[in-house]
Amino acid sequence: MPLAILFFLFGILLFQQTTTSPDCSWLFAAMLLPLALWWPAIRLPLASLAGFLWALLHACLILGNALPAELEGVDVEITGTVSSLPEQGTHHARFQFDLESLSHNGKSYDSPKRVLLSWYGKRPELSAGERWRLTVRLKRPHGFMNPGGFDYEGWLYRQHIDATGYVRHKSSYSPLASSPLLHPLDRLRQRLQRQLADLQGGEPYLGLIGALAIGDRSAIQPQQWQVLRATGTNHLMAISGLHIGLVAGMAFFLGRRIWGLLGRAPLRLPATKAGALVAVLAASLYASLAGFSIPTQRALIMILVVMGALLLQRQLSPARVLVVALAGVLVLDPLAVLATGFWLSFAAVAVILYGLGGRLQKGPGWRQWGQVQWVVSLGLLPLLMLSFHQAPLLSPLANLVAVPWVSLLVVPLILLGVAGLLLYPPLGSWLLLQAAHLLGWLWPLLEWFANIEGGVWQPATAPTPWALIAAAIGVLWILAPRGIPARWAGVVWTLPLILARPSHPHQGEVWFTLLDVGQGLAAVVQTQHHTLIYDTGPRFNDRFDTGQAVLIPFLRQQGIHHLDILIIGHGDNDHIGGAHSLLQRYHPDHILTTVPEKLPPMAEQCNRGQTWLWDGIRFSILHPSPGDRPQGNNASCVLKVETSAGDGLLLTGDIERRAERQLVTANPSALHAKILIAPHHGSKSSSSARFIEAVAPEYVLFPVGYRNRFHHPHPRVVMRYRARGVRMLDSATQGAIRFKMDENGVSRPESYRLSARHYWNAR
Repeated sequence: MPLAILFFLFGILLFQQTTTSPDCSWLFAAMLLPLALWWPAIRLPLASLAGFLWALLHACLILGNALPAELEGVDVEITGTVSSLPEQGTHHARFQFDLESLSHNGKSYDSPKRVLLSWYGKRPELSAGERWRLTVRLKRPHGFMNPGGFDYEGWLYRQHIDATGYVRHKSSYSPLASSPLLHPLDRLRQRLQRQLADLQGGEPYLGLIGALAIGDRSAIQPQQWQVLRATGTNHLMAISGLHIGLVAGMAFFLGRRIWGLLGRAPLRLPATKAGALVAVLAASLYASLAGFSIPTQRALIMILVVMGALLLQRQLSPARVLVVALAGVLVLDPLAVLATGFWLSFAAVAVILYGLGGRLQKGPGWRQWGQVQWVVSLGLLPLLMLSFHQAPLLSPLANLVAVPWVSLLVVPLILLGVAGLLLYPPLGSWLLLQAAHLLGWLWPLLEWFANIEGGVWQPATAPTPWALIAAAIGVLWILAPRGIPARWAGVVWTLPLILARPSHPHQGEVWFTLLDVGQGLAAVVQTQHHTLIYDTGPRFNDRFDTGQAVLIPFLRQQGIHHLDILIIGHGDNDHIGGAHSLLQRYHPDHILTTVPEKLPPMAEQCNRGQTWLWDGIRFSILHPSPGDRPQGNNASCVLKVETSAGDGLLLTGDIERRAERQLVTANPSALHAKILIAPHHGSKSSSSARFIEAVAPEYVLFPVGYRNRFHHPHPRVVMRYRARGVRMLDSATQGAIRFKMDENGVSRPESYRLSARHYWNAR
């Protein structure tokens, strides 16, 4: 059975690699599965087929609920239920909404079934389980697509979300009668969330308490996340498998003890079995507070298997328990394999069993605990590199202290506090505040670990698949029992991961990447030894901007650790919004801009005539002129990048017709370029006919957002470029776009949305 489950997992993984919309007619292949009953020789291949078809069935059910194209961007009326804890921001709320009906112009539609909505401005207080009639505007799932970036469309797919949108503020909305039986767990979690919010006051660690109490991480501050990631302790600030197991163990021993004191009760049901039932109940309740996340699913299923075996008086090896838990998670949700938490959760348990199992000399408890931290940290290294492109080297030391502190002191207090909030709120509030104080005592130590220079290791470049496979083999070899010869040779297998160097342009070559940042602009120019960033995209709120979400992951993925020049074309949010986050991580040698007052003191004014030569590539600022101080969009820095062959790239920011006329009048021959970043995202106030004629581009790139409210690029602008035979590409449909230029010319464009596409992106 364990081998069949692994083949079932392989079939699911195989399906997740497909790039086109699934053909649901393949489900008829399920008729082959009964062959496994009387043809054992093909049982394992059929297990893989079963996994493939199981994932296909889920994909067909989810993708079959796609929003009809004609409903994108129009007002529709929906009724349904708030099906998640609303995330309450300062100016908006975000929540999942399960639809009962949807109509437009009197016509009803069957799809979608679940949407993710935002409600901006003044709004009523929302609660999970409430029914509403709303007027909304929806669009199909769409997110940024960039190397190293987060796959938002994949996340929406895993959550079974068929569309995103917002409530029309000026339209009517009304609450509807709802049953208290709708989403009872979410109602309970929200009640606790509100009680925790009332406690916030000046206590900085109650956001962490909320994560441990109800699995709500929304109140954790960005600075706290940085400390947790740098120390490898972020797994502690959630209702994790470790905490589920702790609760189950405490409940088991406590239940067994109390049951043994109840006179004749143990004669009817042995105390051990009574303890097992109490453990299952306690673990189930705690997992429900987390919304049954993947790590809690794994832990809960393992506890169910272990306690079930105890009730049935059966013995199971730890490895078999883990495999059965794997089967349970895959059957419940085959999309779990797309989540990093799935792999980290199962791999952590697996490496502990592998690295510590079968050892004859156990040693004292503190030594065993140190071995656990060493084994987990080393064993998860390849996965951490694959998922985050970095690893906290001090994680074993930080966890050595943090895990028992949080698990044995903080979590029990939180559990008592949650029970107190439900039964006697003053006592519950006091207990939760004490738990926050305990975290406050631990926090300075974690901050000290996080601030140690070199505490987080980042490889020179994103690891290749073969380097990760070699590192995994090396890690398993190092963690093998002492009887295995030459365990030191495992270090050799990890060298490709450690010593790999990023690919980079050659002398005289330039790589240009227009990043997908929605309705904004961010671009990266690389030569052999230098890197320039032009604009940083927008900032959406205090917690999210494209500097942090797009630029930094891209630079990390490319192995870029130093910036030579940052150019901020002008001061609009869609160009400068990500600069603050970028400058916290990178410290460029020079900053050129027309808004130096909005940037660090080192920022310089960009002026026409500024030129420099990098690795055989010439860079020139063409606008604005010295002494000329245009306002608004026309103040944008215009950058020309040119190879020795004369092929050029022109970045124009948000200039409009006035600045275009100045450029054409000053030196039209200097504008000629093979690649043009369309002025002002392709608005009708730019891309004049004379300007296009002077540039004579082969490609024009539009940095625009999907279904943006400005309707960029404007149809008239598109017609002008089309009339000249210019090939048009936009970031909304292509994702990040890359070109390579050298003395031999310009390469074909590379679209990240096409090269990294999965079947869920097809919707």
